[in-house]
Amino acid sequence: MNFKKVVNTKGFWKSVAGMGISFIIIYHIITMLFTFGGFDFSGYFELNLSDGRWQGFLIGSLLSGFIYGFIITFGQFSIKQKKEERER
Repeated sequence: MNFKKVVNTKGFWKSVAGMGISFIIIYHIITMLFTFGGFDFSGYFELNLSDGRWQGFLIGSLLSGFIYGFIITFGQFSIKQKKEERER
């Protein structure tokens, strides 16, 4: 497995972005459900975006989404690449 080969595979970064965005959405919905006991979008975002907390909320969400998306996508693409190399 070659790191550069995996990250340069066509579609890798699109998959990282898609997986990261999906993670962010699901994570915040689950957190909202545990915090408020239901769907209270205005209360959830008011809590997390008030008093200058929006920078940490945004940076934390983007960073965690990127890390999750990268790890999962890298694993998927490297497994696919190893399988293709074995079949040759």
